[in-house]
Amino acid sequence: MKNKTLVLLVVPPAGAEPKMSGNSVDLNSASNFAVLAGTAVDNTGKTAVHGGDVGASHGPDIIGFPPGTVSPPHTTHAADAVALQAHTDLTTAYDAAVAMPLTHDLSGQDLGGLTLLPGVYHFSSAATLHGTLTLKDQDDPNAQFVFQIGTTLTTASNSSIISINGGATTWVKGGVYWQVGGSATLGAASDFAGNILAREDIMINADASIRDGSALSQVGRVTLDSNQITKGDLPIT
Repeated sequence: MKNKTLVLLVVPPAGAEPKMSGNSVDLNSASNFAVLAGTAVDNTGKTAVHGGDVGASHGPDIIGFPPGTVSPPHTTHAADAVALQAHTDLTTAYDAAVAMPLTHDLSGQDLGGLTLLPGVYHFSSAATLHGTLTLKDQDDPNAQFVFQIGTTLTTASNSSIISINGGATTWVKGGVYWQVGGSATLGAASDFAGNILAREDIMINADASIRDGSALSQVGRVTLDSNQITKGDLPIT
């Protein structure tokens, strides 16, 4: 018997499409950061950060830059007024994401193989991604995807997130937001997309990338290892 691949298309019922306007996540000054830790940023290897600052709001340690690079005009901020304000705005955005009414409960499901429309997706505990997650923007430049994750987010090595019917560059105006109640771990060589708003640590393993997004931790450490992190529609090189 041949193996069959099941792809689940999650579509709201007719007349029940999620209404995102007026009920969205806004990072405010935290949107200027591609990487923001609560305590420290610790990098190994030639991580390249494009389109955003790197900062630690409550600790002086930003380790590994160089060999890591931050593309000008962006820079690093260690426990200064800019990083502290970004932390305040991150907390506000995190709380707003938690409070948003869910449109779909995906608790217990793996994100791999799913095709999702804009909306608010809830996981009561952990969320995992094996394989490919497809986000269908529906040609809406303001499409927003919010993932409410109770505990941890983990992606497998070589996993990926792709966008169709609008393209990843539209995420700058709308956005993909991963609200994580605990820690987040991106697997080696994975191709991730969107803004991680984690309560605790964020670990990005070797050669993983984040497109059109950021790694933002409220109280934890962000650990990097030869990664590409790109905000906006700047190309990854």
